[in-house]
Amino acid sequence: MENNKVVLAFSGGLDTSFCVKYLSEDKGLEVHSVVVNTGGFDAEEIKRIEDRAKSLGVKSHKTIDETDNYYEKVVRFLIFGNILKNGSYPLSVSAERVSQAVAIAQYAKEVGAKAIAHGSTGAGNDQVRFDMIFQTFMPEAEIITPIRDMQLSREAEIEYLQSKGVDWDFTKSVYSINKGLWGTSVGGKETLKSNGNLPESAFPTQVTKTAAEELKLTFEKGEIKAINDKAYHKPAEAILALEKIAGPFGIGRDIHVGDTIIGIKGRVGFEAAASVLLIKSHQALEKHVLSKWQIYWKDQVSAFYGNWLHEGQFMDPVMRDLEAMLKSTQRNVSGDVFLTLFPYRYQVNGIESAHDLMSAKFGHYGEMNKSWTGDDVRGFAKIFGNQNAIYHQVNEEEI
Repeated sequence: MENNKVVLAFSGGLDTSFCVKYLSEDKGLEVHSVVVNTGGFDAEEIKRIEDRAKSLGVKSHKTIDETDNYYEKVVRFLIFGNILKNGSYPLSVSAERVSQAVAIAQYAKEVGAKAIAHGSTGAGNDQVRFDMIFQTFMPEAEIITPIRDMQLSREAEIEYLQSKGVDWDFTKSVYSINKGLWGTSVGGKETLKSNGNLPESAFPTQVTKTAAEELKLTFEKGEIKAINDKAYHKPAEAILALEKIAGPFGIGRDIHVGDTIIGIKGRVGFEAAASVLLIKSHQALEKHVLSKWQIYWKDQVSAFYGNWLHEGQFMDPVMRDLEAMLKSTQRNVSGDVFLTLFPYRYQVNGIESAHDLMSAKFGHYGEMNKSWTGDDVRGFAKIFGNQNAIYHQVNEEEI
């Protein structure tokens, strides 16, 4: 019998619910649905998605918990690189999608599927991220995208599902929310235009903390190990714990404006207290323990790495090379970072590290030194500026 298995990336929403019915009943395919949890679903949500998939008639449903692997393969390099796209966005959704796509492709191989399907439309970045990773892992598999290919409206999808006896409430919420380990994206009418901010009510985490709170983050070789002296065996657990501490302050909220993979500008709101605090704390620690040129070249590598990841190119072998460089720079990035949290803002107060290059035994900047004399500096300045001096003496140019 011909293999008619298709693995469907399933979220339980309108688009993927349509895909189940269309692929199984109209196309006669054996649908195996899968949801990949990257830290955004709790047990209740996972159960709801599973129940919905089974009620739609899938052949099987699989939940893959990718949270720890997501951290290990992707998130830690975003921390190592202090990556905030356009200076603000911690790549919450784009990083998550590539991790989910890899897990789905691997699962499709396990079940021997001939095709992989997803519910992306033709208007966003996710269609490209999913397609590129699927065709890299399973070049022989067909990629099926009914919503994109048929250019379906929400109304048409709902009407179709009702004709199949599915009469759920598919009322679209005012704001589109995508929650994961590395942050939560928020989209709405305000993000569809170039001017306008999201209202307070749009954010899933409301501001409930108003008194200043001290925070201590402990890093070991660039990875978060403890929060306020409470140790965590898994960094992903520490990230989730930090989000619970800092999220109620409203820290890490912003609207990101950037270039999409498909060539248009886009805006998206987000809340990402843990990721913003970890990146800024890690960066503060690095300023003390890394050399000038380590920091310079990390910045160059990180900018490329973040952009290439955002555009779905996670499988490019150059990414493994860049990860090796980023990991190498973390060997001395250990110590404590001290912060104060306030409503809607935070401040980094300082660091303590055995690797701190701002050691008092070498002197105090702007005050005194203990490693050289005035004559040493005179000679150094003369040699360091020698080529410029020769150039201007030869050419006698005015400035």
